Amino acid sequence: MQKVLVVDDEPDILELLALTLGRMGLAVTTAADLETARARLAGDVFDLCLTDMRLPDGDGLDLVRHIQQCCRELPVAVITAHGSMETAIQALKAGAFDFVAKPVDLGVLRRLVESALRLRSAPQAAEETLLGDSSAMQQVREQVRRVARTQAPVFISGESGTGKELVARMIHGLSPRAKQPFIPVNCGAIPAELAESEFFGHRKGSFSGAVADKPGLFVAANGGTLFLDEVADLPMALQVKLLRAIQEKKVRPVGGVEEIPVDVRILSATHKPLQSLVESGRFRQDLYYRIHVIGIEVPPLRERPEDIPLLARHFLERLGREQGVAAPMLSPEAERRLQGYAFPGNVRELENLLERALALCEDGRIEARDLGLEGEAPAPVAAGAEVEPAPAGLPPGMTLETYLAGIEKQVILAALEETGGNRSAAARRLGMSLRQLNYRLQKWEADHRND
Repeated sequence: MQKVLVVDDEPDILELLALTLGRMGLAVTTAADLETARARLAGDVFDLCLTDMRLPDGDGLDLVRHIQQCCRELPVAVITAHGSMETAIQALKAGAFDFVAKPVDLGVLRRLVESALRLRSAPQAAEETLLGDSSAMQQVREQVRRVARTQAPVFISGESGTGKELVARMIHGLSPRAKQPFIPVNCGAIPAELAESEFFGHRKGSFSGAVADKPGLFVAANGGTLFLDEVADLPMALQVKLLRAIQEKKVRPVGGVEEIPVDVRILSATHKPLQSLVESGRFRQDLYYRIHVIGIEVPPLRERPEDIPLLARHFLERLGREQGVAAPMLSPEAERRLQGYAFPGNVRELENLLERALALCEDGRIEARDLGLEGEAPAPVAAGAEVEPAPAGLPPGMTLETYLAGIEKQVILAALEETGGNRSAAARRLGMSLRQLNYRLQKWEADHRND
């Protein structure tokens, strides 16, 4: 039998929660204060902790932080006063699984408990969809694994093409909602006049063209995850209603009278500077804070060039399977060309570029010429750096790629000498990230060992 620890100093609340949870077939242990709760946690193993925010000797946040230290795998939900959304958000940021507001809606409570208990048997993602061995991608995957265990709204930022939807899908796939719907929606693609109907549904005859009832995206995602891509494009009028739906966990269809309870986790993303839009009044601040409880930033591809070979192999293997041919190989020069390109379109551009190269290559081998990057401008040289002018012709046996790589090495080594070996200062002077500089130095060292 699964065990739940309930912490509250009000006997009536304790009795109500114990009775409700007992009817769900759960063994309930109670505690009336923080000290007793800590003792219970030290002496037994629980599957869920449910705590009030106000306790005689502390508050629920103290208990949430304690659980994060002593038994991180234990989901903890907090009971907040009605309207205390700021407190609820603080609890989610501290590591709480979810929250329920007073007066406690028993239906909402039961759904919360069922979802929390599924954490113990939450499925793992079938495969890693976020590829890359760089430290940046390892950090993103670790963040994903942490937030997947909560119900906290997650805001995913990053440039177009970096893989924000993949991050959202991985969060869903590692969560207790994995077997429930994952509903992605491009907020910028919905006409403003249809937005309310799309999100909340409508009743037959509620407006011209409403020939049948429509459930809406929230109802379609009930029990699962709703991913709001390009959330910055939401019309202002809809933002108010969306905020209310998220806070109340209920929606009212257009033309409807009764509200429909929904259990939906909100993930959102945009490539736009959402904070700037809030400051300029083009995005509601209260909605921003509600969806931006936890943030994950997906790095651009140019800041993790060491991941390009792995991503390229992944895409080429998939393209080969789709076209029924053996996966093509990248020549060493083609691979170097890819790693030296800035990829303004990020991972999506890499995928499209390789698909085009596959159509142009011969004998299952992609050469640098097949990539179509010959006309790309070289990376800018740092101000003040002296570079010898290129000779009218190249030395015999030397390619342009090799020549330019040699110039790049000279400029970088000169910047390191001028900054006394300070890599951070050299990277700033060169207009590149420290990660990019370290990658080049490591690659040169590896090439030297292999010579």
